[in-house]
Amino acid sequence: MRAWILLVVAGLFETGWAVGLKYTDGFSRLLPTVGVLIALLISMAILAVAVRDLPIGTAYPVWVGIGAIGTVIYGLIFLNEPATLPRMLFVSLLIVSIIGLKMTAGHEEPTVSTIEESSTHVSRETR
Repeated sequence: MRAWILLVVAGLFETGWAVGLKYTDGFSRLLPTVGVLIALLISMAILAVAVRDLPIGTAYPVWVGIGAIGTVIYGLIFLNEPATLPRMLFVSLLIVSIIGLKMTAGHEEPTVSTIEESSTHVSRETR
């Protein structure tokens, strides 16, 4: 459960740096640029901790999805971006996809030792 909480927090920082890009003016404004870089580093660091216990094939798309959905919501609320039916449909599909990935992630996560054992077993078979 801790890894999933970390992943959500990382996704929120993902939203922060993605939204922050709007205010950097092509990285020509110092403070917004520094903010984007800090949020990006924090987001990546927390994601790196979360993937210790979550499959990367699940964690990465969920992380990106949280950032994408958060960015869309920010745009709708603060930037008056359009809330058209097709846009909302596709955002809904993102939400369903994130929930589906979470539900099908599995409970046994590979450890470094099981990965090493698998690669040793494969290399013995190819000899």
